[in-house]
Amino acid sequence: MELIGVLCSLPFLPLIIFLLFSFPLSLSFSGKSYEKRMKKKLSLPPGTMGWPYVGETFQLYSQDPNVFFTSKQKRYGSIFKTQILGCRCVMVSSPEAAKLVLVTRSHLFKPTFPASKERILGKDAIFFHQGEYHSRLRRVLLRAFTPLSIREMVPCVESIAVDSLRVWEGRTLLNTFHEMKTYTFNVALLSIFGKDEILYREDLKRCYYNLEKGYNSMPINLPGTLLARILTRIISTRRLTGFRGHDLLGSLMADDQIGLTDDQIADNVIGVIFAARDTTASALTWILKYLAENSAVLQSVMEEQEEIARSKEGKLLSWEDTKKMAMTCRVIQETLRVASILSFTFREAVEDVEFEGYLIPKGWKVLPLFRNIHHNSKNFPDPEKFDPSRFETTPRANTFMPFGNGSHSCPGNELAKLEILVLLHHLTTKYRWSIVGDNDGIQYGPFALPQNGLPVRLTLKS
Repeated sequence: MELIGVLCSLPFLPLIIFLLFSFPLSLSFSGKSYEKRMKKKLSLPPGTMGWPYVGETFQLYSQDPNVFFTSKQKRYGSIFKTQILGCRCVMVSSPEAAKLVLVTRSHLFKPTFPASKERILGKDAIFFHQGEYHSRLRRVLLRAFTPLSIREMVPCVESIAVDSLRVWEGRTLLNTFHEMKTYTFNVALLSIFGKDEILYREDLKRCYYNLEKGYNSMPINLPGTLLARILTRIISTRRLTGFRGHDLLGSLMADDQIGLTDDQIADNVIGVIFAARDTTASALTWILKYLAENSAVLQSVMEEQEEIARSKEGKLLSWEDTKKMAMTCRVIQETLRVASILSFTFREAVEDVEFEGYLIPKGWKVLPLFRNIHHNSKNFPDPEKFDPSRFETTPRANTFMPFGNGSHSCPGNELAKLEILVLLHHLTTKYRWSIVGDNDGIQYGPFALPQNGLPVRLTLKS
């Protein structure tokens, strides 16, 4: 009864329950696999499994994830077992093991997600596939997000950034993270629909926010249907007019090698919006916090950006200008390392796998721990310190993976960096901001954020 009382007191309990029932249990093995394991006499990695079914989910999501992962690693080493979200898991925390799972032997570890995520985002989204369909679709996405493709977006991204800052000017942003989500959502729509995004922005925003509410609650069958209908209507209109465009939607429609249906295109558009919004908004929120707390770093960024602003003499930014923002880029990299927006990624063993002398049974989840790798003093000395200068030299291979690694790494990382750079240019040259209230707390679930989304006061420089 005491345990039930503690669990029910957690503010994120509905989300955790939802995630628990979204993941299938993976507890059975075939006789052949059992015989194979017995023959080799391999043991499971060390670790604890926690409570039945719930496992150690609440220990992970109710505290600083650094504490949970570091305590496990100190006790059991770089590979250990646990149970979270109803799944038996093996966590790996060395750069070499992460590369093995995500790159070298990635064919043995397929991507895996909650069934609810597949139903809401759409079963044909790139996240849920591997093999030929995934490879062809990824090539289309990579072409759409190459520097050559997105360089022409700079003026439009700048317009969205300037408009966003004007709306925030003179206000106390009660939740900076939510405001940043609006900005990154608008940039995501720009990358998908080009300049047409303004025609659909409000309808898509309303429908997407309903979808988001459904993702974090128990009813999961209906929220995404209206958004999908709007997208298929847009696609149908483009087909009737013969307009394809040079945006992501045009690329998805034009790729005859894949021959995507309208439903498949809609699923992938929703997936791109979902992937592009929250993570980039979280990174921007952490950047504001770290710059506010590190005046010397903020001064260096301001000097860099003001020099660029003076050289422009009131003209719009260009792609070439963003290549001159070396200090600001290091701030972004260090933020992604310290904050580790995504603490880990899920993979699933497609067969029994011998791994560093241990057995990973078929169906078990395998989690490369990006956060542990980013906070390991062997990879980054004094890892809790915010120090952008550490990125003046290139990190050792597989020690810095903010966008994942391998064939399922984020294809939109260049766009994410661009929209952050453009916003920071105007923010640091035209505005001041200060954190409102206590700025030491961190909230968790599903990923770490500054407490209350980091309330800040934004004012125009005199």
